Amino acid sequence: MKLHQITILIIILLLFSCNRIANKTKEGINKGGEVVGESATEFFEGVSVGVDKTLECKIVLSDDLQIKGLKTGVYDIQSLTSGNNNKLTLYIIFDENFNKDVIAKAFNKSGLEIGRSTTTISGKKGDANYFDFLFDERTDIGFRNKITLE
Repeated sequence: MKLHQITILIIILLLFSCNRIANKTKEGINKGGEVVGESATEFFEGVSVGVDKTLECKIVLSDDLQIKGLKTGVYDIQSLTSGNNNKLTLYIIFDENFNKDVIAKAFNKSGLEIGRSTTTISGKKGDANYFDFLFDERTDIGFRNKITLE
């Protein structure tokens, strides 16, 4: 009988120690996973910022438009039916009243003009709005291109 009780006691102790070891191992794995996850997140955020900077186009307002009170905000370049990125949506801020046709010229990385689009820009001092410039369907505004507004 005593041997039977000692055997049961040893089995119970072994089970508790195995459970404790398993819990500690699980905690260690979880902690390691957290560190790896945080590092991976930081890495991918850094890559994302680098890619965004690499893919940006440069938007340049002419001196005349700046003097007349225009400023630019965010922009988006989209593809319409042709598959080429030929639509520029630009957020324009008005520091003065303005109503005029504005020409957007797109240039490739080599500085060669690849397309033009004209849109009427109109707004009152203190306003801001989005304006679309639709280029020819053959125009493909690529990464690191330059767009001037005149």
